[in-house]
Amino acid sequence: MAADGLITIRSNHGPKDTMSRLEAEVKAKDLAVFARIDHAAGAAEVGLSLHPTALLIFGNARGGTPLMQSMQTIGIDLPLKALIWRDVSGNTWLSYNDPSWLAKRHGLGHEADATVSAMAAALRAIASAATESP
Repeated sequence: MAADGLITIRSNHGPKDTMSRLEAEVKAKDLAVFARIDHAAGAAEVGLSLHPTALLIFGNARGGTPLMQSMQTIGIDLPLKALIWRDVSGNTWLSYNDPSWLAKRHGLGHEADATVSAMAAALRAIASAATESP
C-alpha cells in the first residue's frame, strides 16, 4: 500500500466511527471542515459498488497561506485531506498526504520548514486520535 508521500494508518474503528472521530478531532484543533465527500455514496448513485470510502477536507488559512506565499502551486494540495476507507478484508484505514512530501513536491525552501513540521505533527496527532482505541 505504499505510495509516494502517502501516510496510511490502520484504524481500530469502523469507517463511520473513524470519520466521526476524525472530524471531531479536526474541530477540536480549531481547524475548519470544508467538505465531507462520500465516494461510496457517489458510486451507489450511478449503480456502482465501492467499499466505504470518504474524504474529509479541512484546514485553516493560518497554516496554509505561508506555504502558498512560498510557492502558490501547493494550493493544489491544500486544504488538507484525509481519506477513510475500508479494504476487501474489512480493515479500516486513514490516509493523508505527508506535508514534508508536499513541500518537496512543490519545491518549498527551508523558510517553510517550521510550518511544515507543525502541520505534520498536527496531522499525526489528529490521525492517531481518530484511529486509536480510546
